[in-house]
Amino acid sequence: MSEPSPTVSFFRSLGLSEVLLKVLEGSTYKRPTPIQEQAIPAVLFGKDVLGIAKTGSGKTAAYVLPVLQQLLEARWNMQSRHVPVLVLVPTRELATQVEAVFNELSIGLPERVRTMAVFGGVSINPQMIGMQGVQVLIATPGRLLDLVDSKAVHLSEVKILVLDEADKVLDLGFKEEVDRVLSLLPRKRQNLLFSATLNAAVDAITQVVLHKPEVIQVTPEPQEVVLIQQRAFRVPQERKGPFLRYLIRSMDMRQVLVFTASTHAADHVAEKLRRNGIAAEATHGKKSNQARQQALADFKNGTLRVLVATDLLSRGIDIEFLPYVISYDLPRSPKDHVHRIGRTGRAERPGEAFTIVTPEDQPHFKVIQKKMKQWVTLESTDEIDLQGA
Repeated sequence: MSEPSPTVSFFRSLGLSEVLLKVLEGSTYKRPTPIQEQAIPAVLFGKDVLGIAKTGSGKTAAYVLPVLQQLLEARWNMQSRHVPVLVLVPTRELATQVEAVFNELSIGLPERVRTMAVFGGVSINPQMIGMQGVQVLIATPGRLLDLVDSKAVHLSEVKILVLDEADKVLDLGFKEEVDRVLSLLPRKRQNLLFSATLNAAVDAITQVVLHKPEVIQVTPEPQEVVLIQQRAFRVPQERKGPFLRYLIRSMDMRQVLVFTASTHAADHVAEKLRRNGIAAEATHGKKSNQARQQALADFKNGTLRVLVATDLLSRGIDIEFLPYVISYDLPRSPKDHVHRIGRTGRAERPGEAFTIVTPEDQPHFKVIQKKMKQWVTLESTDEIDLQGA
C-alpha cells in the first residue's frame, strides 16, 4: 500500500475529508499556509472566525475548503433561489478570483457545487436567470441588493456568511449596503470575516457580525519582507514618463504592474507606453468587465508586458509570481502602498518594488515610510540620460 503524499498528510491533520484531500493532491496546493492551518479546523468546527492576514497569504482557500466540506456533509435542502453560502467581496475582480478557487477545489467532488459570481458593470438579466440552484453566491454588495430587489435571490436561509477583504469592502463605502444585507440574513448562521488589516471599521463590524469568534492573526515572517527589494527614485514631474520607460527597458522587465493615482492617469500612462513600443493596457473601474478580464488574462499569460492599474483593483490582481511593481504615482495612504508592493515577493520568490517620487511628493513619501517603519534611500536620477526614452 503506497504512502499518502505529503500534501494529503499536511491537510488531513486539519480535518478535511478524503474527497477534498484527493482534490488537493492534484492541485497547486502543496501544504497549508499559516492562515489555512488555523482557520480550516475552526470553520469545520462551526465557529465564527476573524482572520487577519496579508494579501496573498491563502485566505481564500482557508474558507473555501471547509465551506465545500460543510456543503457536502450538511446537504442543506434549500427553497428555490435561496442560497446557503454567501461571500461578500469589494470588487468584480475578487469575485471572479474567489469563484475560480471554488471551481478549482470542487473539481472531482462526488456532487457538483454550483457557484456563481455576480457584480455590477454587466447585464443583470443573465445573473437573474442563472441564480436557480446556486449554492455558493459570491457578490459585490450593490449588485447583490439589485438581485434581492428583483426577487432573483433570497437571503433568509443563508447558513454561512463570508466577508472577504472586509477592510476594502468598508473602505469603498459599502457600509450602508452591508448593513442592509445583514438585515436580510437569518440570525442563526456561521460568520467568517477575513481581512488584510484590522482597522476601526473592521473592528466595528466584527462586534456586530461575529459571535464568540476564533481570532486568527497571522503576522508576516521576517523573511517575507526580505523577499521584496524596494527602491525609490527622485524624478521631476516632467521626466516621469521617460523615466518609467527607461526603467522598464533598462531592466528588461517582461511583466510589470504599474500603479497610478487615477483612472485618467492609468489611461494616459498606458497610451504613452504603447506609443513608445511597450505593450501596455490600463485596467480600472471605468473599463468594461470584458476589457478588464482580457487585460488581466493577457498580463498573466505574458502576452501583455505592462498592466497599469489603480489602487481600487490592487487586491483583485492575484498572480503567484510577479517580478516587478512600480508606483508611478504615490498612493494616498501608507496602507495602499503596502498592498501595492505586496503584489510581488510572493510564493517564496523574490520581487522588486520601485517608487517614483517627485520633489513635491517627498514629504508624503516620508509619511508613508514612517507609517510602514521601513526606510528606502531616495536615489537621484539627474545623471540618467532620458533622451529618446
